Amino acid sequence: MQEFVTKTIDLHSGTSENKRREIREYFEKTWALDEKLYTQLKLDEIFYHRGDPLRHILLFYLGHTAVFFINKLYLAKIIDTRINPALESIFAIGVDEMSWDDLNEKNYDWPTVCDVRLYRDKAKLIILDVIDNLPLTVPVDWENPFWLIMMGIEHERIHLETSSVLIRQLPLDEIIAGRFGEICKERGIAPQNLMLHVSGAEMVMGKSPNHSLYGWDNEFGKLTLKVEDFNTSKMVISNGEFFEFVNQKGYSHNEFWTEEGWNWRNFKQAEMPLFWRKTDDKYYLRLVDQEIEMPWNWPVEVNYLEAKAFCNWKTAQEGKAFRLPTEAEWIRLTEVCAISDQLEWETAPGNINLEHFASPCPVDKFKMGDFFDVIGNVWQWTETPITGYPGFKVHPMYDDFSMPTFDGKHNLIKGGSWISTGNEATQHARYAFRRHFYQHAGFRVVQSESPLIIENNEYETDMEVANSCENMWGDASYPNFWKLLADKILQVTPNMGEMKLLDLNADTGRLAFELAPFFKQITAIDFSARYIHLPIQLQKQGFIRYIVQDEGELVFYREVELSKTALGQGKEKITFMQDNANNLKPIYKDYDMIVAPNILEELNCPILFLQKINSRLNENGYLIITSNYDWQKNNISPELCPGGFKRDGEPVSSLDGIKAILKKWFTLEKEPFSLPMTLRKTSRLTEQHLCEVTVWRKK
Repeated sequence: MQEFVTKTIDLHSGTSENKRREIREYFEKTWALDEKLYTQLKLDEIFYHRGDPLRHILLFYLGHTAVFFINKLYLAKIIDTRINPALESIFAIGVDEMSWDDLNEKNYDWPTVCDVRLYRDKAKLIILDVIDNLPLTVPVDWENPFWLIMMGIEHERIHLETSSVLIRQLPLDEIIAGRFGEICKERGIAPQNLMLHVSGAEMVMGKSPNHSLYGWDNEFGKLTLKVEDFNTSKMVISNGEFFEFVNQKGYSHNEFWTEEGWNWRNFKQAEMPLFWRKTDDKYYLRLVDQEIEMPWNWPVEVNYLEAKAFCNWKTAQEGKAFRLPTEAEWIRLTEVCAISDQLEWETAPGNINLEHFASPCPVDKFKMGDFFDVIGNVWQWTETPITGYPGFKVHPMYDDFSMPTFDGKHNLIKGGSWISTGNEATQHARYAFRRHFYQHAGFRVVQSESPLIIENNEYETDMEVANSCENMWGDASYPNFWKLLADKILQVTPNMGEMKLLDLNADTGRLAFELAPFFKQITAIDFSARYIHLPIQLQKQGFIRYIVQDEGELVFYREVELSKTALGQGKEKITFMQDNANNLKPIYKDYDMIVAPNILEELNCPILFLQKINSRLNENGYLIITSNYDWQKNNISPELCPGGFKRDGEPVSSLDGIKAILKKWFTLEKEPFSLPMTLRKTSRLTEQHLCEVTVWRKK
């Protein structure tokens, strides 16, 4: 395989002419390596078989990597003509097991293998023509059209690995062995695996925008985390170590499994890892192209659910808390072991980049510091669900590369495998799969007494909540109602520094953050957990993410970083809670100011709220109400509303009704005034409201 060995490209140095030659060579080797992978299929008809029932047939992947190039170049207007629009539709979407995937064969009119190969030949000529003639400047960054060429190349290298996993799941009689490199011949008993200490440190994770290597969107940004001291296994877990779990019927004891894991185990009726085989009392291991007697000293390859069950079993066995590493702990391990990045290698320091074997190898072969296989051999599952780092943004030419995985259900794998090349074999690589999926992935264990904290950083997809975020936090062209309201509140009294405030319609928190620097204490309440969890996340983690509708099926991906909003001062003074403003708990009392922004029209009984709210407020305290008086929105019965109807033939306005109820306890501090509020629905559809603001002082 040495003729295919290459490294991803330094995009920031060298002349334009040299960079063009490097990219051309990188493309050609990638293309040839991808096609070589499929020479392992015995017959062309095998392309119509599935390695995994949840993935496309293999023909899809042969066509997909070429179509990806053409579709992206066309989208970017680098080329103006398609090759075959029908094929470019069929082979377009390669994200598996998402809600928009269509794996129903009845909906596909698959072309012949010959047609796909002819398409690839035409696509290659077009791509080479673009590489040879498109203007090229160095550095190559996100805005540079050659970034798209690198995107296509690195995308093809991803599928080189994922397709090899699918081929590994085909029947052996459909495969020809020995056509894709030499497997490792070293096999033996499992070595003893010790736990070694790793000192903690503050970790700064993420690529800077001017990093010299190509990166996927999820690699960029910056996240700082404190990693506590931990112990981790000297080697990744071997087949021999994992056999103890299998031998002790670990697959039959649900106490070792998560609920998700046990459901998967029962569905699959799994009794051992997917790639293990057992004949009589003898075990074998299925590789991509052949089956060999079990190499007990090679790494076990499992999904996350099995790895987690092993950790729980080991915890029960030894009375210590074992788990998988977090992403930050894995990165700390690379620091401790002084792992160099790909461009610094003369020869790969581990079983990676196809520089050593076309298979795994013994877990004690490649030493790195005091540990083995920190990178290479097999990917290593982590406890960390993937999400973007603070500062994450999608590339406009590939907006669904990472986003579909930001759902809390896809865990990161780190370190690369024997077949990981290009970007996959770099230190910043971040790939994630569903926890029941198989890759060439194993794991090492961590022993730590520190509690495992998994942050929930996925994007908010509830459109009502997301639109609330956009209305409150987005950079809109219209005035921000909550900022306007905050400015008016700050004009009420000069003594706010000693005052306690109750915000009774926190929504996604903008008003509370606006007022936090000026008040002694703020309690911000919302009825719905759908909304209140976002300002809590913003307060604790410093950022929130959400998706809003643009037009039709198109969406925008948004991130709010508190540090970039000029807000955040005094955030520790805010307590966000969920409660019902019509039925507040007794603890919410003794406030110096209560703000009820647009809450009346949300309540089942606005009159009851107005009759009771005085009991929550200190003497001389302020009550500020805003409302559009839209009592029809939630079909509130007229008898429960303060106004908006006729009584004895005479009109009763909502303001008149509120005055009549509150006059027993309050005086109207100033003349009512109106504030405009614009509520976003889509990029081109908004609702305009005019909210009346009244300021009351308790007698």
